[in-house]
Formats: sequence, C-alpha cells, structure tokens
Amino acid sequence: MYKKLFSIIFIFGFLYACDGDPKATSALEFALASKNPKIRSVIDSIDQYEVQIKFTKIKRGNNRVVFEDHEFQVDDQNYFYPASTVKLPIALLALEKLNQLDSLNMDTRFYIEGDTIETTFASDITKIFAVSDNKANNRLFEFLGQDAINKALQKKGIESARISHRLSTDDAYGITTTPLVIYLNDSTTTMLEGTTNTTPKPLEINNTMKGIGYYEDDILIHEPFDFALKNRYSINAQHGVLKRIIFPESFKENERFNLNTAQRKFILEAMRKLPKEAGYDSKKYYDSYVKFFMFGDNKNDIPDYIKIFNKVGYAYGTITDCAYIQDRKNDVEFMLTATILVNKDGIFNDDVYEYDDIGIPFLAALGWEIYSYELQLKGK
Repeated sequence: MYKKLFSIIFIFGFLYACDGDPKATSALEFALASKNPKIRSVIDSIDQYEVQIKFTKIKRGNNRVVFEDHEFQVDDQNYFYPASTVKLPIALLALEKLNQLDSLNMDTRFYIEGDTIETTFASDITKIFAVSDNKANNRLFEFLGQDAINKALQKKGIESARISHRLSTDDAYGITTTPLVIYLNDSTTTMLEGTTNTTPKPLEINNTMKGIGYYEDDILIHEPFDFALKNRYSINAQHGVLKRIIFPESFKENERFNLNTAQRKFILEAMRKLPKEAGYDSKKYYDSYVKFFMFGDNKNDIPDYIKIFNKVGYAYGTITDCAYIQDRKNDVEFMLTATILVNKDGIFNDDVYEYDDIGIPFLAALGWEIYSYELQLKGK
C-alpha cells in the first residue's frame, strides 16, 4: 500500500514539474522558466539568493562520452561558502594517498593522536557521504594536510579551489596537522607524523564580505561577515571533480584521481548509498537527508531505480548540491551542481536561515524540472 501511494506521489510530482517553457532548448532553461512556486520564488527575486547552477547533459555514442554544459550565473570570481561539499575531494585524495603508502589500505585502523576514536579510512569515507560527518572529514584532513590537498587539486587542473580549514571544530585553522596512530596489526602501531602547512591568505575575489552583521560569542557585530580566509570550492571546481570520478576516461591520466578499481568502486558506492544502507536509523536519517535534488523537500523513500551520486553542503545560509543523477529504468542521466544563499535577515551565525522554506525546496524542484525534461526527450 505504501509503495503504491508513493508511486502516485512520484507520478504527480513528475507531472507537476512538466510546466517549464515548451520552447526551451535545454533542461536548465526549461527548469528556470518553470511556474513551480518553489522555483519562481527564487528566480523572481534572484538578486538576493546568489544562485549559481551548472547542468551537464551527457551524450553517449561510439564508445565515448560527450559533455554538453549549460550554466546560470556561474562565476568563479563570485564567492560562496562551500561547506561540506569539500569533503568529496578530501575523500578522493585520502584514497589516492593510501596508494602511495605500502603498509596502509582503506581498512587500516587508526586514531588521531590525543583522541580516543578508533576508525578506518573506509568507515570515515562512508560516514562523510551517508550523513556528512564533520569529524570523519577532519580526520582525513589531518591525514592529508592543507598544502597537499591544494597542490594535488592544482596538478589535476582543478582551479578556483582552496582548502584552508577543518569543519566545525575549535582548531579549524591550525596549520599543523595532528599525527595519526596507525595499527599495523592488532598489537603493533606506528606514528604517521603531522605536517606544517602554509598559513592561508585572504581570498581576493568578489563577495567574500556578506550580509549586514554576525554573531560572535553571542554578541551581534554590525559589520559584514568576512569569508576571505575560508574554504573555496567553486561550482566549476565541484563539477570538475565530479566528472573526474564518474567519467575518469574523459580526462587525461594526470588530471584523474589515482584510484585503483576497488577504491573507485568503493567511493562511488559511498556517494550513492542511502543512510539506511550505511546502518543509520531511517526515521532520523531518511533517504534524502543528504540528497537535495529531486527529493530533498520530502522524507519519502527514493525509488530504487534512481541513483544519486553526490555531495551536499550547507552552512552560513548557503546550501549546495553536486550530483550525478541516473535513472536506470528510463535511461536518463545528467550532472547538476547548484548553490543558493538563504539568509533573509543578512545576519550570520544566528541560526536563522531559510534552508527548509526556500533553499532545499528550490534545489528539489530544480532537480525535478531537469529530470522531467530529460525524461520527455527519451519519450517516456
């Protein structure tokens, strides 16, 4: 009965989404012309939301993949806070580093010096994607270090990205990483020393000063909030990382992430996996807990034939999703990266952001509209 009811809701959602411009020449153009109020409320007041969107239509033929990119307001020089989306390249680079250390692999147990939590690299990566665990990310950050992360991204041709800090921790900007204690076997450990990294310089791009005020130690400061020292991970950078892991054969060898077959299979499964499949309580961590496109504004089960390989982020009123979406039943696939700022009062650190009222509904509707357009092209 429940599955039948959800099927009805799913079909209704699809029909409701099919109201964009019939003369549209791309799925993105179709979506932005939609009459859906979740989209119109943003597009009709676009200046206040700092929206950036990149959509890639995927064309296959003659044993090759061709990308057809479409953009809306994408500008690498306009800053937005990337939040947890930076966890994807950190996870990929952690796996890549494991290949350089003969004694370590994904299942190696370790803990951060001074901490009591024992974990594995595989476990932390699973947590990063299943529920966007900040502590798991920060452990991989200690493993890598800022300089190594940034140098690796640059070598792969991923521009407009700068990782400068950990997430949601008191020592976020510390330039010295903490050593890892590695278990070589059940009774033998070794120390992987920390590194001293470069002190980050303020970003010299647009819009690093945002809003009209912010809270610091419960005191309201009546000045714009400064993001100049924070992480940077542009729409083009996010899209480029996603393309490299989903379609590595489309890039030169030196531009790819150096993962073996087992590692790539693991990371793709982690990106796709729903929280319940990773062992989390499905009532608290519902299917769309960290999958905002198409399904983010409801807690229903995601149909099993739709696979979403993604990484979301939300903090400081900015909400972002970067996803490869695949409908295996109807042969629909596309890539979509989008960000939106929802901070109506212009105050940061007050925990008053319109994530649930505006941000997530917009991303969900955007995904639906693009999906519906691509589905129509298939004649479904």
